[in-house]
Amino acid sequence: MAGDSETHIKGREENGHTIRQPFLIGVSGGTASGKSSVCEKIMELLGQNKIDHHQRQVVILSQDSFYKELTPEQKSKAIKGQFNFDHPDAFDSELIMKTLRDILQGKTVHIPVYDFVTHSRKDEFVTLYPADVVLFEGILMFYSQEIRELFQLKLFVDTDPDTRLSRRVLRDISERGRELEQVLTQYITFVKPAFEEFCLPTKKYADVIIPRGADNLVAINLIVQHIQDILNGGVTKRQNELINGHGTPRQRRTSESSRPH
Repeated sequence: MAGDSETHIKGREENGHTIRQPFLIGVSGGTASGKSSVCEKIMELLGQNKIDHHQRQVVILSQDSFYKELTPEQKSKAIKGQFNFDHPDAFDSELIMKTLRDILQGKTVHIPVYDFVTHSRKDEFVTLYPADVVLFEGILMFYSQEIRELFQLKLFVDTDPDTRLSRRVLRDISERGRELEQVLTQYITFVKPAFEEFCLPTKKYADVIIPRGADNLVAINLIVQHIQDILNGGVTKRQNELINGHGTPRQRRTSESSRPH
Protein backbone atom coordinates (compact mmCIF):
# COMPACT_ATOMS: atom_id res chain seq x y z
CA MET A 1 0.00 0.00 0.00
CA ALA A 2 2.88 2.34 0.71
CA GLY A 3 4.06 2.06 -2.85
CA ASP A 4 0.58 2.75 -4.20
CA SER A 5 0.17 5.83 -2.01
CA GLU A 6 3.47 7.37 -3.02
CA THR A 7 2.82 6.73 -6.71
CA HIS A 8 -0.58 8.36 -6.69
CA ILE A 9 0.46 11.40 -4.70
CA LYS A 10 3.50 12.09 -6.86
CA GLY A 11 1.38 11.87 -9.98
CA ARG A 12 2.76 11.83 -13.50
CA GLU A 13 4.27 14.20 -15.99
CA GLU A 14 2.19 15.25 -18.99
CA ASN A 15 3.22 18.02 -21.40
CA GLY A 16 5.65 19.34 -18.81
CA HIS A 17 3.02 19.57 -16.07
CA THR A 18 2.55 17.33 -13.04
CA ILE A 19 -0.87 15.68 -13.04
CA ARG A 20 -2.12 14.84 -9.57
CA GLN A 21 -3.45 11.31 -9.31
CA PRO A 22 -5.42 11.09 -6.07
CA PHE A 23 -5.51 8.29 -3.55
CA LEU A 24 -9.01 6.78 -3.87
CA ILE A 25 -10.77 5.53 -0.73
CA GLY A 26 -14.01 3.57 -1.08
CA VAL A 27 -16.47 3.67 1.83
CA SER A 28 -19.28 1.10 1.80
CA GLY A 29 -21.89 -0.22 4.23
CA GLY A 30 -25.63 -0.71 4.52
CA THR A 31 -28.24 2.00 4.17
CA ALA A 32 -28.02 4.60 6.98
CA SER A 33 -24.97 2.85 8.44
CA GLY A 34 -23.17 6.17 8.82
CA LYS A 35 -21.01 6.24 5.68
CA SER A 36 -21.57 9.94 5.06
CA SER A 37 -21.04 10.72 8.75
CA VAL A 38 -17.72 8.84 8.76
CA CYS A 39 -16.55 10.76 5.69
CA GLU A 40 -17.66 14.08 7.18
CA LYS A 41 -15.90 13.26 10.46
CA ILE A 42 -12.69 12.49 8.58
CA MET A 43 -12.99 15.83 6.77
CA GLU A 44 -13.61 17.62 10.06
CA LEU A 45 -10.62 16.06 11.84
CA LEU A 46 -8.39 16.93 8.88
CA GLY A 47 -9.68 20.51 8.91
CA GLN A 48 -10.74 20.15 5.28
CA ASN A 49 -14.37 21.17 5.82
CA LYS A 50 -13.29 24.76 6.52
CA ILE A 51 -11.23 25.08 3.33
CA ASP A 52 -12.52 26.56 0.07
CA HIS A 53 -13.70 23.91 -2.40
CA HIS A 54 -11.05 24.95 -4.91
CA GLN A 55 -8.23 24.32 -2.40
CA ARG A 56 -9.33 21.14 -0.62
CA GLN A 57 -6.87 18.25 -0.54
CA VAL A 58 -9.58 15.78 0.49
CA VAL A 59 -13.05 15.60 -1.10
CA ILE A 60 -16.16 13.43 -0.74
CA LEU A 61 -18.26 11.80 -3.44
CA SER A 62 -21.51 9.89 -2.97
CA GLN A 63 -22.84 7.00 -5.04
CA ASP A 64 -26.32 8.48 -4.47
CA SER A 65 -25.42 11.18 -7.02
CA PHE A 66 -25.19 8.52 -9.73
CA TYR A 67 -28.69 7.04 -9.79
CA LYS A 68 -29.87 6.43 -13.34
CA GLU A 69 -32.53 8.52 -15.00
CA LEU A 70 -35.85 6.69 -14.56
CA THR A 71 -38.33 5.93 -17.31
CA PRO A 72 -41.90 7.23 -16.75
CA GLU A 73 -42.94 3.71 -15.70
CA GLN A 74 -40.05 3.39 -13.24
CA LYS A 75 -40.73 6.86 -11.83
CA SER A 76 -44.37 5.91 -11.26
CA LYS A 77 -43.22 2.87 -9.30
CA ALA A 78 -40.69 4.97 -7.35
CA ILE A 79 -43.37 7.42 -6.24
CA LYS A 80 -45.35 4.47 -4.82
CA GLY A 81 -42.23 3.05 -3.14
CA GLN A 82 -42.18 0.09 -5.52
CA PHE A 83 -38.82 0.70 -7.24
CA ASN A 84 -35.64 -0.93 -5.94
CA PHE A 85 -33.05 1.82 -5.49
CA ASP A 86 -30.74 -0.61 -3.67
CA HIS A 87 -30.18 -2.88 -6.68
CA PRO A 88 -26.90 -2.55 -8.63
CA ASP A 89 -28.87 -1.78 -11.82
CA ALA A 90 -30.24 1.40 -10.22
CA PHE A 91 -26.83 3.05 -10.46
CA ASP A 92 -25.12 4.49 -13.53
CA SER A 93 -21.93 2.42 -13.26
CA GLU A 94 -20.61 3.66 -16.59
CA LEU A 95 -20.80 7.27 -15.42
CA ILE A 96 -19.16 6.30 -12.12
CA MET A 97 -16.27 4.66 -13.99
CA LYS A 98 -15.87 7.64 -16.33
CA THR A 99 -15.91 10.04 -13.37
CA LEU A 100 -13.30 8.03 -11.46
CA ARG A 101 -11.03 7.78 -14.51
CA ASP A 102 -11.29 11.54 -15.04
CA ILE A 103 -10.47 12.11 -11.36
CA LEU A 104 -7.42 9.86 -11.64
CA GLN A 105 -6.27 11.96 -14.60
CA GLY A 106 -6.41 15.07 -12.44
CA LYS A 107 -9.41 16.53 -14.22
CA THR A 108 -12.13 18.75 -12.77
CA VAL A 109 -15.37 16.77 -12.94
CA HIS A 110 -19.08 17.61 -12.85
CA ILE A 111 -21.17 15.49 -10.47
CA PRO A 112 -24.94 15.07 -11.05
CA VAL A 113 -27.37 16.22 -8.38
CA TYR A 114 -30.16 13.72 -7.64
CA ASP A 115 -33.52 14.82 -6.23
CA PHE A 116 -34.91 12.11 -3.93
CA VAL A 117 -38.30 13.81 -3.73
CA THR A 118 -38.96 13.81 -7.49
CA HIS A 119 -36.74 10.77 -8.22
CA SER A 120 -34.85 12.55 -10.98
CA ARG A 121 -31.61 14.35 -11.74
CA LYS A 122 -31.73 18.11 -11.35
CA ASP A 123 -30.67 20.44 -14.15
CA GLU A 124 -27.52 21.32 -12.22
CA PHE A 125 -24.29 19.74 -11.12
CA VAL A 126 -21.59 20.01 -8.45
CA THR A 127 -18.05 20.79 -9.57
CA LEU A 128 -15.36 18.60 -8.01
CA TYR A 129 -11.85 20.02 -8.29
CA PRO A 130 -8.64 17.93 -8.33
CA ALA A 131 -7.61 16.71 -4.88
CA ASP A 132 -5.02 14.44 -3.29
CA VAL A 133 -7.50 12.10 -1.59
CA VAL A 134 -11.04 11.22 -2.70
CA LEU A 135 -13.54 9.52 -0.36
CA PHE A 136 -16.26 7.81 -2.42
CA GLU A 137 -19.13 6.46 -0.31
CA GLY A 138 -22.11 4.30 -1.23
CA ILE A 139 -23.97 1.10 -0.41
CA LEU A 140 -22.58 -0.76 -3.42
CA MET A 141 -19.16 0.80 -3.89
CA PHE A 142 -17.47 -2.62 -3.81
CA TYR A 143 -20.04 -4.57 -5.85
CA SER A 144 -18.49 -3.96 -9.27
CA GLN A 145 -15.01 -5.46 -9.54
CA GLU A 146 -14.02 -2.86 -12.13
CA ILE A 147 -14.90 -0.01 -9.77
CA ARG A 148 -13.68 -1.79 -6.65
CA GLU A 149 -10.18 -2.27 -8.05
CA LEU A 150 -9.72 1.48 -8.45
CA PHE A 151 -9.75 2.00 -4.68
CA GLN A 152 -6.39 1.87 -2.88
CA LEU A 153 -8.15 1.67 0.49
CA LYS A 154 -11.58 0.19 1.18
CA LEU A 155 -13.60 0.91 4.34
CA PHE A 156 -16.81 -0.83 5.41
CA VAL A 157 -19.05 0.88 7.97
CA ASP A 158 -20.70 -1.87 10.02
CA THR A 159 -23.73 -0.74 12.03
CA ASP A 160 -26.48 -2.66 13.85
CA PRO A 161 -29.48 -3.33 11.53
CA ASP A 162 -32.01 -1.91 14.02
CA THR A 163 -30.01 1.30 14.26
CA ARG A 164 -29.84 1.54 10.48
CA LEU A 165 -33.60 1.00 10.13
CA SER A 166 -34.47 3.69 12.69
CA ARG A 167 -32.13 6.14 10.95
CA ARG A 168 -33.61 5.27 7.56
CA VAL A 169 -37.17 5.85 8.80
CA LEU A 170 -36.32 9.24 10.31
CA ARG A 171 -34.32 10.34 7.25
CA ASP A 172 -36.88 9.30 4.63
CA ILE A 173 -39.77 10.92 6.50
CA SER A 174 -38.02 14.20 7.39
CA GLU A 175 -35.79 14.71 4.33
CA ARG A 176 -37.58 12.89 1.52
CA GLY A 177 -41.24 13.37 2.35
CA ARG A 178 -42.11 9.69 2.69
CA GLU A 179 -44.91 8.14 4.73
CA LEU A 180 -43.98 5.71 7.51
CA GLU A 181 -45.87 2.79 5.98
CA GLN A 182 -44.17 3.33 2.63
CA VAL A 183 -40.71 3.49 4.22
CA LEU A 184 -41.24 0.24 6.15
CA THR A 185 -42.72 -1.57 3.14
CA GLN A 186 -39.84 -0.47 0.95
CA TYR A 187 -37.32 -1.55 3.59
CA ILE A 188 -38.79 -5.04 3.94
CA THR A 189 -39.41 -5.52 0.22
CA PHE A 190 -36.24 -4.02 -1.28
CA VAL A 191 -33.70 -2.54 1.13
CA LYS A 192 -33.12 -5.46 3.51
CA PRO A 193 -33.01 -8.19 0.81
CA ALA A 194 -30.71 -6.06 -1.37
CA PHE A 195 -28.36 -5.44 1.55
CA GLU A 196 -28.09 -9.16 2.23
CA GLU A 197 -27.64 -10.07 -1.45
CA PHE A 198 -25.50 -7.27 -2.82
CA CYS A 199 -23.93 -5.18 -0.04
CA LEU A 200 -23.09 -7.50 2.87
CA PRO A 201 -21.12 -9.99 0.71
CA THR A 202 -18.77 -7.15 -0.33
CA LYS A 203 -17.71 -6.64 3.28
CA LYS A 204 -14.98 -9.24 2.68
CA TYR A 205 -13.24 -6.85 0.29
CA ALA A 206 -12.79 -4.17 2.97
CA ASP A 207 -9.31 -3.37 4.24
CA VAL A 208 -10.76 -1.78 7.37
CA ILE A 209 -14.13 -2.45 9.01
CA ILE A 210 -15.53 0.36 11.16
CA PRO A 211 -18.08 -0.86 13.73
CA ARG A 212 -20.56 1.78 14.99
CA GLY A 213 -19.73 4.26 12.26
CA ALA A 214 -18.85 7.84 13.21
CA ASP A 215 -19.02 6.96 16.92
CA ASN A 216 -15.89 4.83 16.51
CA LEU A 217 -13.32 7.59 16.94
CA VAL A 218 -10.46 5.14 17.49
CA ALA A 219 -10.88 3.67 14.01
CA ILE A 220 -11.54 7.05 12.42
CA ASN A 221 -8.45 8.60 13.99
CA LEU A 222 -6.30 5.79 12.60
CA ILE A 223 -7.71 6.46 9.13
CA VAL A 224 -7.18 10.21 9.58
CA GLN A 225 -3.55 9.57 10.51
CA HIS A 226 -3.18 7.38 7.42
CA ILE A 227 -4.58 10.14 5.20
CA GLN A 228 -2.30 12.70 6.84
CA ASP A 229 0.69 10.55 5.98
CA ILE A 230 -0.51 10.39 2.37
CA LEU A 231 -0.89 14.18 2.23
CA ASN A 232 2.56 14.58 3.76
CA GLY A 233 4.24 12.70 0.94
CA GLY A 234 3.59 9.00 1.22
CA VAL A 235 2.58 6.28 3.63
CA THR A 236 5.20 5.20 6.12
CA LYS A 237 6.00 1.59 6.86
CA ARG A 238 4.31 2.03 10.24
CA GLN A 239 1.00 3.02 8.66
CA ASN A 240 1.28 0.26 6.09
CA GLU A 241 1.65 -2.26 8.90
CA LEU A 242 -1.23 -0.77 10.88
CA ILE A 243 -3.66 -0.87 7.96
CA ASN A 244 -2.74 -4.49 7.33
CA GLY A 245 -3.26 -5.37 10.99
CA HIS A 246 0.39 -5.76 12.00
CA GLY A 247 2.62 -3.88 14.38
CA THR A 248 1.77 -1.38 17.07
CA PRO A 249 1.64 2.41 16.93
CA ARG A 250 4.80 4.17 17.98
CA GLN A 251 4.65 6.80 20.68
CA ARG A 252 4.00 10.23 19.22
CA ARG A 253 6.68 12.79 19.92
CA THR A 254 5.55 16.02 21.53
CA SER A 255 6.45 17.89 18.35
CA GLU A 256 4.02 15.80 16.28
CA SER A 257 0.43 16.87 15.89
CA SER A 258 -2.36 14.33 15.63
CA ARG A 259 -4.34 16.49 13.23
CA PRO A 260 -4.55 20.05 11.92
CA HIS A 261 -5.86 22.65 14.37
